[in-house]
Amino acid sequence: MAKDLVRTRRYVQKFYQMRTQLQAVGLRIQTLRSNQQMADAMRGATRAMASMNRGLNLPAIQRIMNEFERESATMDMKEEMMSDAVDGVMEDDMEDEEEEGDKILQQVLEEIGIDVSQKLGEAPTALHAAATPIANKKQAVALGGDDLPSTSGGDNGG
Repeated sequence: MAKDLVRTRRYVQKFYQMRTQLQAVGLRIQTLRSNQQMADAMRGATRAMASMNRGLNLPAIQRIMNEFERESATMDMKEEMMSDAVDGVMEDDMEDEEEEGDKILQQVLEEIGIDVSQKLGEAPTALHAAATPIANKKQAVALGGDDLPSTSGGDNGG
């Protein structure tokens, strides 16, 4: 009975070893199949690349690319010329609009009786304002401007 028990344990151990070996063989077969599929895929890709290379006419493609470059340069020049022409027209229109706006402003000022050149001549200059002492000189103070440097003396150089 003890001999049977020892023999049975050896058989069980051998079965485990055989099962492990069979699993290893199965993994090797699976690896070989994967390698075969990879080789087939590479063969197909190689055939496709060879077919593309045979159908590729390099001088013709180079001619096409040179022609494309020439046409692109021509189109860029035409675009630049059109842009310059449009800019020239737009500048003329802007000048005309500005002159028309000045005329309308002058008409409105004349209608309400203001002569701009006369009023500008009477306006005080910076030298005249600085020479005249003002008793209650007011200074603007910025709110929430703590990060600005403060000025002392009240005169901001103007």
